[in-house]
Formats: sequence, structure tokens, C-alpha cells
Amino acid sequence: MRYSPSRHSALLRWVLPVALLAVAACSKDKDIDKPAELTEFQSTLNITRVWDGSVGGDDEPLRLGLGLSVDSGRVYAAGHGGEVAAFELGTGKSIWRTKTRVPLSGGTGAGGDLVVVGSSEGDVIALNTADGAIRWRVKVHGEVLSAPAVSPRAVIVRSVDGRLRGLSHDTGRELWVVDQPVPRLSLRGTSRPVIAGDAAIVGFDNGKVLAVGENDGAMIWEATVAPSRGRTELERLVDIDSAVKVAGDDVYAVGFQGRVAMLGRETGQIWWSHEASSYRGLGIDDESLYLSTASGEVVSMRRRTGAEVWRQNALLHRGLSAPVALENAIAVADFQGYVHWLDKATGELAARTSAGGSRISNPPVVADDMLLVINDEGRISAFRAEPNTRRASLEKKAAEPVAPVPAVEPAAAPPVESSPVPAEEAATPLPAESPRTGDQPPPGQ
Repeated sequence: MRYSPSRHSALLRWVLPVALLAVAACSKDKDIDKPAELTEFQSTLNITRVWDGSVGGDDEPLRLGLGLSVDSGRVYAAGHGGEVAAFELGTGKSIWRTKTRVPLSGGTGAGGDLVVVGSSEGDVIALNTADGAIRWRVKVHGEVLSAPAVSPRAVIVRSVDGRLRGLSHDTGRELWVVDQPVPRLSLRGTSRPVIAGDAAIVGFDNGKVLAVGENDGAMIWEATVAPSRGRTELERLVDIDSAVKVAGDDVYAVGFQGRVAMLGRETGQIWWSHEASSYRGLGIDDESLYLSTASGEVVSMRRRTGAEVWRQNALLHRGLSAPVALENAIAVADFQGYVHWLDKATGELAARTSAGGSRISNPPVVADDMLLVINDEGRISAFRAEPNTRRASLEKKAAEPVAPVPAVEPAAAPPVESSPVPAEEAATPLPAESPRTGDQPPPGQ
């Protein structure tokens, strides 16, 4: 087997924290937290599987950043074995497949005429979206564990060595590089760059979020979202491994053992922040922010203030993906390949389905009223969620007020002529009641 320095260092970055965490847990005689058992509940959504596909993957816990991307009615996916593929969004029909012959670990990033992936050996490969032909291939000398961001001008790539690079869209030529220090210990994973306007925004392992110029890499702002603190290197882990979310003039970010925060897109000023710990990430809609914590809670917060709305802990320690918002629910996936839908207003479980039985590490994707997931074996599933109309009808009927029954005046009784009862008849006693026997039913039965 050929020695790869980038793979060796990446392996150490993953193994060392896990080993030390295990030692720390054993030293405190603390049992490993067991995943919450899945319990039955009354579904309020009907889930339909629309289509399935595959690109081949690896079920080992490698923590690869091989997520899905959707652009112009197509779904792009990549497998650890080196295959990149395009599918029709509506039907799942395969359009093209390309074998890159390298161990892919980051992707897919799609935009315009390019879909871009990265490898464990530092390759960045751009393919034509039309037919899957390889347009260019370059080396960046650092494992790529997140999808590149693609714009008409540049491809922005984040690697595990703390470098953010801007590459030419047309040729892959390096345009600029930005460095950030990497702590001695860090979680395995890197934040996916996001392009907003003329800036590329991304989180780093030192708890900082940077915005740099897309064309030249010039620093626009830098903000510390998750300050490092604690006596040990384990306690000082503050990686921002998930992609920031950008909505208008606002940027949302979350770090491990740090904070979830809202920042200004132009200045990086922190408008609010709250203690939180997440390495999976967050999702947003028009009003709320949804967060999967490191312990497996799903939390809903107000976007403008950070005030908590609800917290769901039925999925503790199940290795949840980042949540995504659909029109009528929130969806997260777990380490056993289950997809869970939660009610947006209350956080109550609304539906559950299986996407193949293998871990789902990367965030689901929402497109055209469908939810798309890819598990670590490379299996792709597309689902559609619709309200349970029968249950909704019954609940609506039960909630309808019952109309009061109008009072009815009793009819007047006709006059009855009374006649005197003879005294001897009035004094005659009534006969005694016959005793009940075993074959006689009691009164009323």
C-alpha cells in the first residue's frame, strides 16, 4: 500500500481525539452514552419514496464530506470509490457516470457548467455537468473533506491543513491561498465554503469564521464564534466543521463546545450568541434556526433573537445529521440510516422512514418539495412528505364545537278525572316480590 502523508495525518486527526475521549471516559468510570431507542408514535405525515440511486460508498466510519448537490434540475453525487454521477431530480434517472480513480472524500459542489469533488490525496477534480467529462484536475496537498463552492469566477476549496484556496473556474489554476492555524487536536471534518455576493465565508478548526474576497482572497472580516477555553486540549476543541448559513444580510454559524451565533454578513459583527455544541450543523427557514447538538438534541430557535422555541431529545446520541427545513416539517437523519421528520411548531415526531440501514453523515438536501439523502454506502433516496389527511380530518372533526341541543318545553298533560278509591282497596297490601333464582337474570339485564 502506498504511503500517503495527507491520509496519515488526517487519520491521526481523527483517531487521536476519539482515543483520548475514550480514555477520559474510562478514567471517570463513565458508561458510553447509548443511542436512544426508537419508540412508536402516531405519524402525522405520509412519506413516499420517489426514487433510489447509488454511486458506491464505504460504510466504514470515515467521516467523509460526500454530500449531494442540486443544480438546474439535476442531482450530483460522489462515492468514496471514485465515481461521480448525475441524476434527473424528478425521476432519479441516471444521466452520466464518471470514474475518477481516486478515493473521493469531499463533494459534490455544483454551479453553472461544473461539478467539483476532492479526494483524500489532495486532488481537486472538475467535471462538465453536461456529460461528466473531466475538465481539469489539480493537487492541493491536503485532504479535502467538504464540498468545494463553485461560482462563475472561482472554485473555493477548504482542506484539512487549515488552507482555503481560490482556484480558477476555467483551468483550476491557484488564484490565492488563506491560512489559519490548526490546533494540535481537532475533530475530523472541515466546513464547506459558502459564496455570498463577492465573498467566500467559511469556518475553521480554531473557532473562527472568515469572510474573504472571492477574486483575490483579501480579508473582509474575521469573527471568533467559539472561543477556546479549558485546561486540556480536549476541552479546548472548538471546531466549526459545518457550513455557515447565509440569509440576506445575516450569517449563522455553530461550533463544537462553543456557541451558535448570528453575524452581520458585511462586517462579521456578532449580533447574538448562545452556548451550544454541534459538529453536524444547522438549518434555517424564514423565521427559525434549527440545530442538531453534539448530544443528539434538535433545537428550534428564533432567527432574529436566538430565543429557544422547542427542544426535542427523543433522538439522543443517534449521530444526527444537520437538520433541514421543509414546508411542513424539519428532517434529520441518523447513524442507522433512519430519516426523522419533526413538526415545525412543536418539535414532536411526525414521521420516520429508513433510507437503507447505513449511517447518513451528510446533511439531507431539499429540492422541489422532495428530501434527498445519501448514506455512507453511497445509496441515494428521494422522499416526499405529505400531511396524513385521514388523521387531520379526524382531528379537525374532534376539534369542531358541538352544537347545543335546544331545550323542548314538555307538552301539557291532558286533565285526568279522579275517582275515589274504596277504602278497603286502598288498604290491601301489595304481593311480596318473588325471590330470584340462578336462571332468572337480575333486573336490567
